[in-house]
Amino acid sequence: MKFSVLRSRVKRCEQVVAVRLVDTQDHWGVLSQVWRSGWSPLRIIVAGVASGFVVGKLEIPGKVNGARWLQMVGSVSNLLASGQAAFASAMAAHAAGTADDAAEQADAAADKVDDAVNPGATAAAAGAAAGAAAAAAAASPPRAPAQAGLGRQDPDDSIGPRPAEAATELSER
Repeated sequence: MKFSVLRSRVKRCEQVVAVRLVDTQDHWGVLSQVWRSGWSPLRIIVAGVASGFVVGKLEIPGKVNGARWLQMVGSVSNLLASGQAAFASAMAAHAAGTADDAAEQADAAADKVDDAVNPGATAAAAGAAAGAAAAAAAASPPRAPAQAGLGRQDPDDSIGPRPAEAATELSER
């Protein structure tokens, strides 16, 4: 296959994944809204009484006691909470990526406008930015040496950590 055909197939697959991601996010939002609205106080009480009855009837003395049941419920709730946190993290990463893409497009559009208005300004701006970066690097304060007994050694330290410190990642100085 030609490279252009492969590239077009990859672009198409990326578009499909993006559309499916948006659909999944929309469906997840609807599901969470319906789930929250479905739990009225009466339903919560009925579910608690029913689950308590089932646990009381199925409890095998010595094997499944109340503490283990509560431990299992706590573990499941922690699992669900971590899943929600992971989903929120993924959504935040996606939003950050979208914002970065929008910023890059805005910068590209601004550069095109600047080039159309004043073609020599881009080279002058690049030279000024390089000069400002060099001045900032020269003005930055030097790194402080490692202080006695305060953790790991400074990477610029020419002596380096002792073998015991390197093994335990603790400083004895």
